[in-house]
Amino acid sequence: MKKKTIPKIIRIILLTFFLIFALFPLYWIILTSLKPTYELYTFPIKYWTINPTFYGYKKLFEFVNFKQYFSNSIFVSFLASFISTIFAMLSGYILSRKEFKGRYVIILFLFFSQMIPSYLIMVPQYVMFSNFHLINKLISIVIVYSGFGAAFSTIMARGFFDRIPKSIEEAALIDGCNEIQSLFKITIPLMLPGLSAILSFSFVNNWNELFTAVMFLNTSNKYTVPVGLYSIVSKAGVQWNVLAAGIVVALLPTIIVFAAAQKYIIAGLTQGSLKD
Repeated sequence: MKKKTIPKIIRIILLTFFLIFALFPLYWIILTSLKPTYELYTFPIKYWTINPTFYGYKKLFEFVNFKQYFSNSIFVSFLASFISTIFAMLSGYILSRKEFKGRYVIILFLFFSQMIPSYLIMVPQYVMFSNFHLINKLISIVIVYSGFGAAFSTIMARGFFDRIPKSIEEAALIDGCNEIQSLFKITIPLMLPGLSAILSFSFVNNWNELFTAVMFLNTSNKYTVPVGLYSIVSKAGVQWNVLAAGIVVALLPTIIVFAAAQKYIIAGLTQGSLKD
């Protein structure tokens, strides 16, 4: 009995330390956002506050147009995620179900495209979008995010489609469905958990992206949340409580998305339980 108990205790201790290590940065950001200004620079460092205040949050929305940044990010992230997910759904189905010449070349190209650092192609992108007069427009960010997200999302979608037995579609064809009806009435409903996972990961990547947005957006009314947080540092020096408040607000959509889609993400990642 003792031989089983000791490893269990050790595992619990290690997991507890890991949990503390993982959650401490989040705790520190929230604490900093609630600290009065004079407590930010006290020594020794205080790991709690007895005078919590929402000054940082108030200053955040007074000092900068954070509401506009937030709405811009919501628009860009959701639209780009939706477009890349739709593209991934259709292209992933074709790469999974159809045999054609060059299929594996396309798959390898999608894999290798993920290895290219985005900042290497920013200058050509900027020149191209400038020629089309799309600089400082949110639609340009949507186009870039959709393109980058579609490659990774297609790889994920193909993997999910591979896990769905072809026999289900074949049965639908025997029952009188054509291929398109089989796709939208049978296969895609089975893929909803996978699509939820793809949409969630795509949204988080788009929400947190900074470098492309900094290059393409020039005026404050077009800023997304990451660019807005970056501008807070340059405008106000470093007001740590204001910056921390902005980070906390910026975290909320990603937390809500993952909380709402959690069961679908888990179902999508475990979809391999379907077997022929």
